Amino acid sequence: MRSTGPEEDPQDGQHRAGAGPASADPNEDRPARGGRGGGGGRKRKGSFWRELPILIITALVLTVIIQFFLARVYVIPSESMEKTLHGCSGCSDDRVLVDKLTYDFSSPQPGDVVVFKGPQSWDTHEFRSQEPTNPVGQFFQGVTSLLGFGAPDEKDFVKRVIATGGQTVSCCDSQNRVVVDGKPLTEPYLYWQPGHGTSQEPFAPVKVPAGHLWMMGDNRNNSSDSRYQGGGGADAAVPEQDVIGKARFVVLPPSRWQSVSDHDPQQRAQSLEAPGWQTAVPAGVGFAAAFPVVRTGRRLVVVAGRRRRERS
Repeated sequence: MRSTGPEEDPQDGQHRAGAGPASADPNEDRPARGGRGGGGGRKRKGSFWRELPILIITALVLTVIIQFFLARVYVIPSESMEKTLHGCSGCSDDRVLVDKLTYDFSSPQPGDVVVFKGPQSWDTHEFRSQEPTNPVGQFFQGVTSLLGFGAPDEKDFVKRVIATGGQTVSCCDSQNRVVVDGKPLTEPYLYWQPGHGTSQEPFAPVKVPAGHLWMMGDNRNNSSDSRYQGGGGADAAVPEQDVIGKARFVVLPPSRWQSVSDHDPQQRAQSLEAPGWQTAVPAGVGFAAAFPVVRTGRRLVVVAGRRRRERS
């Protein structure tokens, strides 16, 4: 009896011959295009628009945090600091980036241009912002001011530090210069506005109280400062605790992008200046704090870009 060997699967033979019940369509078991939940494009688009408000709110929160703790943009609506800072009628008011971190590690020095809250004795305001009468308008004015697009509180001032606590300041010597501790100041930033004269109004010697600052404007004859506020004298000095920060850069308008001069009018000897490592501390802390903010911002940009690509 002849051995027939294992039986041949007829279907297997048919597959080898290329025949068989109509060849299976290779795409038969594949989901249809866009089948990842047909209408997935609409879902992705909907997801993007749902997340967009979160991205906007996050960006605004980061902006507020930065301006509250590190730096803030201030509008300069007063011409008392011309021409170092522009803030005059008929011109585009400067917007200045104010460093709020520096004075956590050091004290204001002569020549620094600072923003500060007007003390109680400062009862003369150089400008008044138009306050809306309705609550909604007041809310939006507060928001725009916080983000640096609106006018600051009317009790905020910007001036230059002329003398610090313990120093005696007076005006003027025979060459019309302010004198501190018996030595005349060198003030290349002074501006004599036409129609206001070129001679400074004299005032008697004033000893600046400890922990206070003597403030004056660069537009010397058109500045309501420590010479006049609160009747002048020691009562017009500004407490260091009222200083908000140091003006660093003019950020708007673009035509005036520049750093703000902090020329020391007293020209103190190098031995009296703060060591280099101390002056570098605020910058180092600022850079360290900026990294997480920048990283978060990049992530938000990447997420937004991915959502746009998915939507298209």
